[in-house]
Amino acid sequence: MAQVLSPIPGTFYTQSAPEEPAYKTEGDAVATGDVIGLIEVMKTFIEVKAEASGTFKGYLCENETPVTAGQPIADVEG
Repeated sequence: MAQVLSPIPGTFYTQSAPEEPAYKTEGDAVATGDVIGLIEVMKTFIEVKAEASGTFKGYLCENETPVTAGQPIADVEG
């Protein structure tokens, strides 16, 4: 199992906008480079991309949660 880690500290979002669906849901296929979330820092949004392909197992933190650099935010089973 591979974990997707936060590249920077900030606020983690599982969707691009409140009315949009989550980037990934449990069971979705994940390819290397797929966007699985966003981190907002000072009104700037940074895409969080998967570094491994496989099956999305779930988010490890809630939407709109503060995260730190290196914190695991999602699981991908290869």
